[in-house]
Amino acid sequence: MALITKIEMQKKNKERYNIYIDKGAGEEYGFSVDEHTLIHHGLRKGLEIDEIELTNILYDEEVRKGYLLAISYLSFQMRTRKEIQEYLKKKEIGNQVISEVIDKLSEQSYINEREYACAYVRTQSNVPMKGPDLIRRELVEKGISISMIIESLHEYPEEKQIENAERLCQKKVNSYKHLSALKVRQKLEEMLTRKGYPRHIISIGLESIETKKDSDEEWQALVHHGMKYHEKYKKLEGWAYESKMKQALYRKGFALEAIERFLSEQQN
Repeated sequence: MALITKIEMQKKNKERYNIYIDKGAGEEYGFSVDEHTLIHHGLRKGLEIDEIELTNILYDEEVRKGYLLAISYLSFQMRTRKEIQEYLKKKEIGNQVISEVIDKLSEQSYINEREYACAYVRTQSNVPMKGPDLIRRELVEKGISISMIIESLHEYPEEKQIENAERLCQKKVNSYKHLSALKVRQKLEEMLTRKGYPRHIISIGLESIETKKDSDEEWQALVHHGMKYHEKYKKLEGWAYESKMKQALYRKGFALEAIERFLSEQQN
């Protein structure tokens, strides 16, 4: 048995208390508790507690600590169960305590994964304009169930996906002015794929812009790259030079006929 001999408020934290006890060898510091734990267990000077009661007090104090950490973590934005679990593990909170904290937060509606998923879909589709496939993968990583993900993606209708895909293409296409029409289309397709758009949305997005350059624009793009490769291979002669130039420009998406015209004009 241990007798509580003194309860002292901490100077730096007015909501925590130091508990001093006497186990028969004189007064000594025993442990510290949150105000909630102090009241819940009715701790007071003169109270005797045994080892079982002490274990329960310290366990409840650990739960309280985990709960307050989770509340602070949630104060910045909504979180999923998995995110809170991972956060508390980093704070060295035990699995059993984490489970109890999660249950308590759920009961108090601090965790609502259905609401979280819907809000996440709305945000990620509006600001970075991510596609539904990428959003789906991210929600899986955050521990959201497949059924909730399917439900939340109703917040991202196909019309919105098409609008986003078209906007992304329009924003990016001007930065590819020195590329061939074929390469422009490939670059845009790769970008939309990385963004998580499905194949049929990508096709519609690409159709919304004119990736086919007129003959003059295509020629200027070929000349731009042709001169760069000429500087690279100009020490070569004859067939070796021509072969390297054709390979390099063909990989850039230019037609062989146009490449041969460029090489002919270079020779002249």
